[in-house]
Amino acid sequence: MEIQGENHENKVGILAHWWCWLKDFPNRAVAKFVQFASLTKKIGQEDPRRVIHSLKVGFALTLVSLFYYFKPLYKNFGVSAMWAVLTVVVVFEFSVGATIGKGINRGLATLLAGALGIGAHHLASMTGNVGEPLLIGTFVFLQAVVSTFIRFFPRVKARYDYGLMVFILTFCLVSISGFRMDEILVLAHRRLSTVLIGGCTCVMVSIFVFPVWSGEDLHNLIADHIEKLENCIEGFGEEFFLTSELKNDKAVPVTYRTVSNSKSTEETLANFARWEPGHGKFMYFHPWKQYLKIGNLTRQCARRIEALNCYLNSEIRIPRGIREKFRDPCTNMCKESGQALKELSLAIRKMTMPSSPSDHVMNSKMAAQNLKSLLTSDSWEKDTNLLQVMPLAAIASLLIEVVLSVEEIAESVNELASMANFSSSLDKNNVPNTTEEFSGGERKCKENQMSGCLDHVIIPVCGLK
Repeated sequence: MEIQGENHENKVGILAHWWCWLKDFPNRAVAKFVQFASLTKKIGQEDPRRVIHSLKVGFALTLVSLFYYFKPLYKNFGVSAMWAVLTVVVVFEFSVGATIGKGINRGLATLLAGALGIGAHHLASMTGNVGEPLLIGTFVFLQAVVSTFIRFFPRVKARYDYGLMVFILTFCLVSISGFRMDEILVLAHRRLSTVLIGGCTCVMVSIFVFPVWSGEDLHNLIADHIEKLENCIEGFGEEFFLTSELKNDKAVPVTYRTVSNSKSTEETLANFARWEPGHGKFMYFHPWKQYLKIGNLTRQCARRIEALNCYLNSEIRIPRGIREKFRDPCTNMCKESGQALKELSLAIRKMTMPSSPSDHVMNSKMAAQNLKSLLTSDSWEKDTNLLQVMPLAAIASLLIEVVLSVEEIAESVNELASMANFSSSLDKNNVPNTTEEFSGGERKCKENQMSGCLDHVIIPVCGLK
């Protein structure tokens, strides 16, 4: 009786559990739908081009599906018309460069593999019924081994990996199918034609219907990264040298992390940009490799800024007197470096020659020279604790390296502007003589000291060699 009672209670509990689940199902379904709708809205708002890309893919698939809907077209290609649909599905990418790259890879690989497959079938058929399958198997094995090994080459993998994969597939399809089919030429012709039709449809829709250019994305990405470095370095200078009473809860921007991890994205965009035709201000043979050089320099600068930010929350406290002693040169270095990066970012974004980053770089280098003189001077107090000075010396060393990084970025941006023929942002009559400015830097510093001008906050180290 007890066992029967327990079984009855278990059944009642299970039924109650399922009843609660069914009763709560509409509420949970509505909550899931609202969550999915909010996620969809968020993805669309982050980049509206994603919605347009989805519509473009649907439009391209609708066009190539006409081969099945109209009998005259279907009679010419038959079931092979499905290859056009499959080509659109696998070739159509988000950007024009990626679509063209995949389309060319697929078209050339299909053409070459089809021709070699027909040749292999012809040679194998000359050996008779016994030798034909053996020779075809040998050809399939050799081309698979060679093509797969070539895919490991870095340059080939970056640009032609998809083409080699299609080459292997098409060669096997044509050569092996020819062993059981008599119309091998018809098979190769239909496959090549449908692949070309699908690929051309993708390329035309991608270019002429709200195109997304990888080169333009790379161009804007590099400008954004330089601007992020500017915010980080200026934020560090303002935060570190505030006294404890003036510190606020606003954290220094940590966007340098996205800059440090951007190598793969930049290389992918540069690879796709090489496939794109000339458009807008980005003509043929645009120096995309120079963007990668600037990207490498920005990552080096970002790593140094990341090392600087480690000292913001250091447990070793620097005495206020020592901190104030180094405050002016350090903040000037951060400010001037940030201004130089800001102008470089604006020059890239507008595709104009950088106006005056050299002035800010010169001022930051002069502040760095003044900082070096403070570190090597004999003005330290006798009771100064070495452990309290070491973090400040490390910060000073990192700031000097940041200044050098900014100078290298400025030189690379000037090279890009020259190679890409950026337009001049100044009238020729108002262009300053850069060489004269640098040679007369010491005289300019003295004039600023006498007039009390603090526009660039030049530290009085003009006589320091």
